[in-house]
Amino acid sequence: MAQGKNSIKQIVIISGKGGTGKTMLSASFAVLAGSKVMVDCDVDAANLYLLLQPAVVRSEEFKGSSKAQVDKNVCVQCGQCQSVCRFDAITDDYAISTIDCEGCGLCVRMCPVNAISMKEVISGEWFISDTQYGPFVHAKLGVAEGNSGKLVSLIRQAAVQIAEEQRKNMVIIDGPPGIGCPVIASLSGTDLAVVVTEPTPAGIHDMERIFSLARHFKIPLRIVINKFDLNLENSKFIDAFAGAHEIEVIGRIPFSAQVSKAIVQGVPPVEFCRDGVRQEIISIWEKLERI
Repeated sequence: MAQGKNSIKQIVIISGKGGTGKTMLSASFAVLAGSKVMVDCDVDAANLYLLLQPAVVRSEEFKGSSKAQVDKNVCVQCGQCQSVCRFDAITDDYAISTIDCEGCGLCVRMCPVNAISMKEVISGEWFISDTQYGPFVHAKLGVAEGNSGKLVSLIRQAAVQIAEEQRKNMVIIDGPPGIGCPVIASLSGTDLAVVVTEPTPAGIHDMERIFSLARHFKIPLRIVINKFDLNLENSKFIDAFAGAHEIEVIGRIPFSAQVSKAIVQGVPPVEFCRDGVRQEIISIWEKLERI
C-alpha cells in the first residue's frame, strides 16, 4: 500500500533572485538524498535537467488557458468585438491573434450572434523522466504563455503521486526565482524552505523579500549563503538578519571556480568539486536530514 501524503516531506530550494546557486544546490541534494523525487518548478526557464541528464519517460500537454476564436460562417462583421477588445487581438478580417488574445472572454459576451467562443489551447508541456539519481518531473511553458502557477501546481502533484507510488519519502523542489505566482505555487504546503542567497546588495534585498513571503505562508526557513567569502561584511549582515528573525544559517559555501566547471560539464557540483564546496554541501544536507 502506498504511503500517505503526510509522510512525504517536501523541501523547496528558493531564492529571491536568479543566479544565486539554487539549482546547483538542488542538483547536489539530488545526489545526496536517498529516497526522493526531484521536481523543477522553474517552468519558465527550467535548467535542473542540464545537471540531472534525464531520459524522458512520459510527456503531457499542458492546457493552461483559453483563447477566443471566431466562426466566420456565423460572424456578421458588426465590429462590436473589435470595439471592446483592449488588447487589439481582433484583426480587420475578424480573426483572432492568438499572441495578442489574453483570453478575457469579453468579445464572447458582446457578440450579438454568438459567433465567438473560447477554445482551450496548449500552453506548454510537462515531463516525467528517469535520471541516475531517481525520478524527475519538469516542464516547459510556451513563450509568452500564462498560468505558470497552475503548471507548477500540476507538476508538484505529479511528483507527490510518483513518491507515493514508488514509496519515496521526499520531494525535492527546485523553485523558480523571485516572489511571484510560480514561487507561491512552489512554496505553499511545503515542509521546509531553503533560501539560497549571496552576499551582494541584490542578494540581500531579495532574500528579505522571499523571507516575508515564506513567513506569510508559515513555512519554516533555513538559509544558505553561497560564495560567502566574496564579501564578508555582507555575509555578517545576513547572519545578523537571520539571528534577528530566529532563522538558522545552515551553510556557508565558499566561492570556487570548480562550480562553474561542474556546470559546464553537466555534473552536480557535489560530484565534481574536490574542495571546500563539496564538503560544505554535504554538511548542509546532513543538517537538513536531521531537521
